[in-house]
Amino acid sequence: MPSSPPSSTVVTVRTAALVVAVLAALAVVAASASSTDASTAAPDWPTAEPTGAGDAWVDPASAGHPWGDAVDGLLTFRGNPTRTFHGTGPMPADPVRLWRYPDAPMCSESEVEQGDYSGTFEWCGTGWTGQPAVFEREGRTWVVFGAYDRSIHFLDAADGSEIIPSFETGDIIKGTVTVDPDGYPLVYSGSRDDHMHVVAFDGEAPRELWTFDANSVEGGLWNDDWDASPLVIDDHLIQGGENSFWYVWKLNRGYAPDGSVTVDPELVFTAPGWDDELLDDLGDEQVSIESSIAVSGDVAYFTNSGGLVQGWDLSGLREGRDPERVFRFWMGDDTDATIVVDDEGMLYVASQYERSTARADEVGQIVKLDPSRPDDPVVWSVHDPDRKGVWATPAIHRDVLIVPTDGGRVMALDRATGEERWEMFLRGPTWQSPVVVDDVLVQGDCRGGVLRGFDVRDTSRVPPQLWTVELGGCIESTPAVWDGRIYVGTRGGFVHAVGERTDEPVVVVPGGR
Repeated sequence: MPSSPPSSTVVTVRTAALVVAVLAALAVVAASASSTDASTAAPDWPTAEPTGAGDAWVDPASAGHPWGDAVDGLLTFRGNPTRTFHGTGPMPADPVRLWRYPDAPMCSESEVEQGDYSGTFEWCGTGWTGQPAVFEREGRTWVVFGAYDRSIHFLDAADGSEIIPSFETGDIIKGTVTVDPDGYPLVYSGSRDDHMHVVAFDGEAPRELWTFDANSVEGGLWNDDWDASPLVIDDHLIQGGENSFWYVWKLNRGYAPDGSVTVDPELVFTAPGWDDELLDDLGDEQVSIESSIAVSGDVAYFTNSGGLVQGWDLSGLREGRDPERVFRFWMGDDTDATIVVDDEGMLYVASQYERSTARADEVGQIVKLDPSRPDDPVVWSVHDPDRKGVWATPAIHRDVLIVPTDGGRVMALDRATGEERWEMFLRGPTWQSPVVVDDVLVQGDCRGGVLRGFDVRDTSRVPPQLWTVELGGCIESTPAVWDGRIYVGTRGGFVHAVGERTDEPVVVVPGGR
């Protein structure tokens, strides 16, 4: 991490950055169909009263369910806009590896500039969050994911073979791709190459239809990566960037006369994900948006590396009105895990423990928030006794919240009270977000590279272990569970399909860029 300048310098740098951010946001959005005023681009956001759900962007009752009915699949990180759908069973009872892709590790070099941790390093496999998208299309089950070889891969779930060639970006891909939920043959993905990408997969080879450079809007406060998994709702693309801005584009999807898919995105809103109060409280400008935006009702929720939890009302977008901030809460420390929202609109937020701030000590690392009480939203909070914090996105399962910590502690917390029901320990760090399907918790570790299944039917007791599968390589990526199989990548360089035991050897699939 870069060191912070003296406080007097911070004020000068901040003021200049905010002026640039405001002017850039105004210039970009003014060119769109949405009207913009000074309050839209100003980073010190007024807080408005929330509006009623009405014809909501996302029905809160959809929590835990698949994302719409146009495409049968697990289409984005954690499956739906509330980030609460983990996939479908049946969960294999005696799983083994069925295939591995590709035959040689997926690796490339990428540069890092973070203080003492700077230089060019080799990255292999898939990382955080790295969940594959799995969906049905034209009689086949597709597995689509981005990897550290800089490419998006399109595989046949049956045997791991390539359906179409891989699509190469300019740098590694850390996050989870999103497949269009309305049936357009489009995949949306960020990369460390500074760009958001929209790629069509309706032909014999993928086609890049559009990119957006993070540097198009000046004034960002961290870097140009895109780690979050975007959402597509009502022809709008919603995404946050590590440059500390969040964005809404009108996609204008369609088809050309020859039947090929088209897209003509128009930026209708962008705003900094920070405000002056946050920067004053932090004393630094490390406020990147790495968590994926969640939407429930008419409100988009996200956090940033400064620990700022925000909710923005989207209800006016269809009529050309800009989103308004309706919720603000400060966790006190880096919050990269994605917010999950239950069917009552409650928010579950998990933070890392890096800055050791008084606020983090006060609030804790795992918090349930009621956004309908913006002045006093904390329902309960829990401290990580190991002072490690949380990178994984928690999982809602029945009446508990399952949370792995960076230190390897896995906890189940009573959703109503925050009381600990049980805990167990794996070989940390445990960055993989827990997945629960058919009352089976799937959780991997990093040091051992072991994927485990636990019986969580009884949420009041420590879950018994059902099975283990050794994959080799740190498991940072979140598994995708679909129709009796588990698809997951590791830092060892490969993506694996895990399913019910057979007598056949593991199939090693050729491919890669």
